[in-house]
Amino acid sequence: MTSRFAGGPLPTLPRKRGREGRGVAAFILVILALAVAVPIFNLALPPESLFHVPTYLVALWGKYACYALLALSIDLIWGYCGILSLGHGAFFALGGYAMGMYLMRQIGTRGVYANPVLPDFMVFLNWDHLPFYWWGFNSFAYAAVMVLLVPGLLAFVFGWFAFRSRVTGVYLSIITQALTFALMLGFFRNNLGFGGNNGLTDFKDLLGFNVQAADTRNALFTITCVVLAVALAMCRAIVTSKFGKVLVAIRDAESRTRFLGYRVESYKLLVFTLSACMAGVAGALYVPQVGIINPSEFAPANSIEEVIWVAVGGRGTLTGAILGAVVVNYGKTYFTSGALAPYWLFVLGGLFVGVTLLMPRGIVGTIQHLWANRRKPETPDPDPERVGAPAPAE
Repeated sequence: MTSRFAGGPLPTLPRKRGREGRGVAAFILVILALAVAVPIFNLALPPESLFHVPTYLVALWGKYACYALLALSIDLIWGYCGILSLGHGAFFALGGYAMGMYLMRQIGTRGVYANPVLPDFMVFLNWDHLPFYWWGFNSFAYAAVMVLLVPGLLAFVFGWFAFRSRVTGVYLSIITQALTFALMLGFFRNNLGFGGNNGLTDFKDLLGFNVQAADTRNALFTITCVVLAVALAMCRAIVTSKFGKVLVAIRDAESRTRFLGYRVESYKLLVFTLSACMAGVAGALYVPQVGIINPSEFAPANSIEEVIWVAVGGRGTLTGAILGAVVVNYGKTYFTSGALAPYWLFVLGGLFVGVTLLMPRGIVGTIQHLWANRRKPETPDPDPERVGAPAPAE
């Protein structure tokens, strides 16, 4: 089947995928190796060493790992089930806000107004009590549950109505974009109790550890890489299972899959909810490493950019989504840190157009295609005398 969005054929799930399985395993080992090596190069080596990794790079690479986890969640639904979500940034931001609320409750009397209960922005806005939806966020366990529950519940409710109504294709994409835009407008309001346009920031501690300390930043980087490796292994197990084969069937021929007796809506709802929970975890890991969460994370442009990460890396490959997120965000860091900053959006658009036209399978998908066809013999040209027009009857 050909994708109108990516402009090229989608990968299929053949019976034997030993080579791809080994590739994913090698990718997981690389991620785990980085989780160990980067903290060692930062903490154990002196700053004058050639191999020393500065602390700011640890935080930057940790942010890339969070983006990679978010891209992986999008590839799971888009690359294998055909659900193009242009609002996945909403689930990412909700997970980030859940973690940010916990971090704000940990500030206590160390804030500007030294209020033991209310965050500084609530004191500034003359709030006299803590809203009920902030209750419990002084507990890390409660916050961790909310990181999964809030994005997952929103995705379940949204998907329940959307998939049961059989909303698909571009119409579903538009609705998801409208969802994140509505959330962005709501979180910008000061009376909603989430910090308004300034969001949540000035974090101090995470489980009693200073979030600005080098040890904490390295620990967060390691945890993020481990979570990314586990998520990649989980997604690999899903897409190679019978459940994953049904997802691919839904992607390629939804009506036929439904006629065969499968509950298409249930499959789509389950994978969409799982993907939203993964995005929420990515947002929760992102906030303490970046130090802020605000309504701009809900911006529809962010969700569109996240889809570009997957398209550039290669959708339907899992590893391509991770690679695309890292490559595009590294380019963003490079191009927006100097004189080329005003032209970054042009570069991003040109990259997407170029990949769509020249490499519709994405980076990893193109490499896999070339590798699979490298030893196939060329089909000889047919003999024109033998396959030409039939001889006249005698």
